[in-house]
Amino acid sequence: MISLEHYRALREAAGLVDRRGRGRLSLTGDDRRSYLHGLLTNDIAALQPGQGCYAALLTPQGRIIADMRVLELGDAILMDLDRTAAETVLERLQTFVFSEDVTVLDITETVAQLGVYGPSALSAVASASGGNADALNALPLYGSTSWVHDGVSITVVRSDDYGVPGFDLFVESSRFDALASSLRQGGAVDVEPAVMEVVRVESGRPLFGTDMDEQTIPLEAGIENRAISLTKGCYVGQEIIIRVLHRGHGRVARKLVGITMEAGAPLPARGDHIRSGDRDIGSVTSAAGSPTLGKPIALAYVHRDFVQLQLAARIRVGDDQHLGPNPHVAAEFFPDLARQAECAGLVSFAFAAWELPIACEVRVLQPPGYEKALAPPDDRRGHDDGVSIGHASGRDWTG
Repeated sequence: MISLEHYRALREAAGLVDRRGRGRLSLTGDDRRSYLHGLLTNDIAALQPGQGCYAALLTPQGRIIADMRVLELGDAILMDLDRTAAETVLERLQTFVFSEDVTVLDITETVAQLGVYGPSALSAVASASGGNADALNALPLYGSTSWVHDGVSITVVRSDDYGVPGFDLFVESSRFDALASSLRQGGAVDVEPAVMEVVRVESGRPLFGTDMDEQTIPLEAGIENRAISLTKGCYVGQEIIIRVLHRGHGRVARKLVGITMEAGAPLPARGDHIRSGDRDIGSVTSAAGSPTLGKPIALAYVHRDFVQLQLAARIRVGDDQHLGPNPHVAAEFFPDLARQAECAGLVSFAFAAWELPIACEVRVLQPPGYEKALAPPDDRRGHDDGVSIGHASGRDWTG
């Protein structure tokens, strides 16, 4: 069981998160933006000091090597990414430097990172770091500002990494404990990683290494509207992405969706199969027990024919337990956040409408102008296919 006190801190107050486990790279030199612009999926060249964006580094085949936040600080670019991918990204970035004025360094050990998330994150950060609350509140997503407080240089970045509004703070590693203590005094409550995982799954936010990896195309994970610029010039993997978007009308073989289950149901495990009748239609990537919903939820890749299909079906996990209702996804179940995210085009996937009856819709939330209707095959409309989840061990149960 997770700590409900920690969960409430994130949802109702301010949660303090130790993010030293992330990877951090620094790029300096006059060509740093133009250099990254030709490699990453988003518009890096357009970034001005204090601005940032979410982006991805792809293979020539359009697969994700890493996703990251790219933050232009004025004298350097700070790249925040999954630690398991940091070494690979560092090597690739260093390899492609020829005559450009760019230096790429791994600063993971020398710069520490803390996160403060929740409705009261602004006041906690302003109180602890000596920052101006109005200036912090005016920061756009991925916007950053830096100052010196009590002799300590602090960089603050607006963030929504877990699907919850907040800030990340970057400081010299030797000053981590002092800053964390100040944030606690400002009202932030330490939150354990398991709670952050629950909130992440509730928010439908895919995690690299868990919900997406080196075999994933961005469009499958639903990150394209946050990570990909459709107006910039060439980047590695662009040909594949454009081909899928323009010739394939955005259709990919599978899509990341959300699954909700009845209260009391056991959590499905990562890799558990999802079946419709005799057909294997997908597998689970992440799962969590949602305190807000009082039931298990999960992220899973599902075959595209089932992403917008109306089903009156049951979910079954284990040898003999019928759980129902069917897998479904719509907008986020925290309506205000969902509307903000949709209007800002910040997310392409989120949860909602968990209390729908058994016959409910399976769809992916896209910002206006991006949603691609996917008509189900004629021979499957209106059928009860008995959707089920089976264990990764190879056992499947279909009700």
